[in-house]
Amino acid sequence: MTVIPFKRPSIAGAWSEAELNVVEGALGRLRDGEWDTGLTEMGDAQLYLLAPRPDQACELCVSRVGGRYILEDGNGRLLFEHRSLLLVAMHARSALRITRWSLVGRVVVVWCTIRAAIHDRVEPLLGESEELLAQLTPQLTAFV
Repeated sequence: MTVIPFKRPSIAGAWSEAELNVVEGALGRLRDGEWDTGLTEMGDAQLYLLAPRPDQACELCVSRVGGRYILEDGNGRLLFEHRSLLLVAMHARSALRITRWSLVGRVVVVWCTIRAAIHDRVEPLLGESEELLAQLTPQLTAFV
């Protein structure tokens, strides 16, 4: 009699090593603390990609619901959904790049806003004070 070993189905809420290897291969080497696993309210598996310490906010979330993998951003917006974990992980990689560049874009916008505020509000005050000083200087020298 020949015994044929069957693969045991993975627990609904657990990620298999093969799935984790696919995600790690698509995203590059993940260090400890950059990701964590969890469960949805219905017991489906979730993988969280976390921001750097100390805040470690959730940047992306990959959920396995039934036979589909769902990619969401840190705010819960749906980014991509497919049956192939490799495709979802590749979209996660591109979403992480976009997330980092959006932060740089926000910093640039804030810097330009501050410069515009200084130019529009502070420089006219300085210009008017120079004119006032130029008009008052002859009269001030008369008192000295």
